[in-house]
Amino acid sequence: MDEAWRIVTDGVEKGAYAGAVALVTRRGETRLCRAAGWAVREPDRIPMATDTIFDLASLTKVVATLPSILRLVDQHALTLDDPVGTALPEFGTAGWKREVTIRRLLSHSAGLPAWLPLYLDQTGSAAYLDAISRVEPVAAPGERVVYSDLGFILLGEVVRRLTGLDVARFAAREIFATLGLRDNGYTPDPSLRPRIAATERGNETEIGMCGDRAPAFPRWRREVIWGEVNDGNCFYGLSGVSGHAGLFGTAADLARYGQLWLHGGTWEGRRIFGEELAIEATRAQAPGRGLGWRVGSPTSAADQNDPGVPLGAAAYGHTGFTGTSLWIDPSRELVAVLLTNRLYPTARSKIDAIRPAFHRAVATAIDESSKQG
Repeated sequence: MDEAWRIVTDGVEKGAYAGAVALVTRRGETRLCRAAGWAVREPDRIPMATDTIFDLASLTKVVATLPSILRLVDQHALTLDDPVGTALPEFGTAGWKREVTIRRLLSHSAGLPAWLPLYLDQTGSAAYLDAISRVEPVAAPGERVVYSDLGFILLGEVVRRLTGLDVARFAAREIFATLGLRDNGYTPDPSLRPRIAATERGNETEIGMCGDRAPAFPRWRREVIWGEVNDGNCFYGLSGVSGHAGLFGTAADLARYGQLWLHGGTWEGRRIFGEELAIEATRAQAPGRGLGWRVGSPTSAADQNDPGVPLGAAAYGHTGFTGTSLWIDPSRELVAVLLTNRLYPTARSKIDAIRPAFHRAVATAIDESSKQG
């Protein structure tokens, strides 16, 4: 794994991110677990450590929301092909909305817009649901993939509506406690701040995304974001808890979560969801997309910056905007975690080339090890 780690540390030296943690397991055994760089450089200086807690950003979608939905399907509380309006009557089922199913929300093929700064005008889950219910589709449901935060905000509300618990509490009870995850959770306690990686100096990225409307918003964070979720829709409008973002966690917890998938939804004899649902979630539902996960496909394989390409067609995974990623390769019984703070102190895009290079080196190391017996 020396070459894989060299690629990660080279990213620190070249300024792709302030710091990084890499963890690789094969057949449940750790093959690489190292940290480099800085978790925080201002106002304090804290080196990155292997147990540093990260804002996992969109890994929330597959580590909290996806297993929560699959748990509910396994419990027969809903089906994948239910219209979302069945659980959320406010959304509706008339016209095109009848085809906005749980399956299509999970596979980003429901036709909803990718992102809207809902917090500029709304606060609270009810207001968010009303706003999303009024948006116009950007494509017909099932027509094409549009990676959408809005869809996973809806899925978080589905969990709340069916269980009476927000996705943070439901996932903690039904998923994280069963797996024994120590640090995975939403809205981390302030006492954990010295263990948490900073994400960005203010919300500069989202300020740019909001364009002409940004100056009128009075709540922008200008200080270093540290111990709070970076995502604006989650932080400003939903108090840090959403189906699309808000989860914090460590590399070790993500690696253990990856083992759940390699074991078909069961952990140490305790079933979280059935193997048939694990198989369904990791097969292509739309080009390049399973249920939540990015999966191998002809279109993604053509893109050499797709992180999963070096791991092969059976691999699946996800990335997070703050610089996080989790990839699982069942053919190698492999879990690869790469956590960085690539927005800190300001956003950089070099991680796009580093992820596939890291995975390629990991795959090569595993394959060479296998050849040697």
